[in-house]
Amino acid sequence: MSATENQQKPSCCTASRQGKMPPQALPVPSQAEQPSTDDIVALPGGSFLMGTDDGEGFPADGEGPVREVWLDAFHIGATVVTNLQFAGFIKATGYKTDAERYGWSFVFYGLLSAEALDEGPQVAVETPWWCAIPGATWDRPEGPGTHIKDRMDHPVVHVSWNDAMAYCSWAGRRLPTEAEWEYAARGGLIQKKYPWGDELTPDGIHQCNIWQGTFPDHNSLDDGFLGTAPARSFAPNGYGLYNMAGNVWEWCGDWFDTDFHIRGPRENPQGPAQGQTRVMRGGSFLCHHSYCNRYRVAARSSNTPDSSTSNLGFRCVADS
Repeated sequence: MSATENQQKPSCCTASRQGKMPPQALPVPSQAEQPSTDDIVALPGGSFLMGTDDGEGFPADGEGPVREVWLDAFHIGATVVTNLQFAGFIKATGYKTDAERYGWSFVFYGLLSAEALDEGPQVAVETPWWCAIPGATWDRPEGPGTHIKDRMDHPVVHVSWNDAMAYCSWAGRRLPTEAEWEYAARGGLIQKKYPWGDELTPDGIHQCNIWQGTFPDHNSLDDGFLGTAPARSFAPNGYGLYNMAGNVWEWCGDWFDTDFHIRGPRENPQGPAQGQTRVMRGGSFLCHHSYCNRYRVAARSSNTPDSSTSNLGFRCVADS
């Protein structure tokens, strides 16, 4: 499929709320409650080449041009925030996620039970594989009757940008800027397509959790997963970071814009001052080369800050 055809496709991972519910006040950090620093990796910062000009992806998303960006040193989570970690946050603060406040969240229809599908759930118009499921939340990821007991080491999902910000506030951390995220995802490699190189499955070995088969109706499960994989699945990149491609989309701090980076700063860029949607990076278990190959390092997408889905999570960073 050509880049021109690709850019006409909506992201398979985009299902958005259009609500106006205001975010809650951010929790006050408590040193006694904060997560361990054992899961956070120090990165030295410096200059790197951000973006791509290869034309394989989605030019309309603002993936290019390639530009040199400078970043100060920072720390980043080796993994996305897991269900276990998020459960600690909820226990400590009593925070209610946007999915809980709205009373529903988007679930990929391939993860739903036959009973749930028989009930005729409301589907997203442009992406009908997304269903608005009443009662779907971070701890009931496919709706009532489901649980995370056997997924505590998986990424927490059904978390909005607002929810991610709340967790970061409590943990004494923050969301990565888009530039920090891409620098970290590249793992020290220069202008490679993926965090491990240019070949998707080197020596036939899967490096990430994405869709195999025919999207969205048949997943051959060649990588072993239909939904999320544990947060430490597959080999880490050169910086020791796991799942920087596939598994779940990851929120960044920036407002999304398709051309701000062309005119914006090249030193510690933080995106535009305002916008309608927030940046998501990394792709997810739903991405497939035939439709949405946004699991490439330079790929980008966005969603409204109050949106939540079954393939959207986050990882934290901290200043050095």
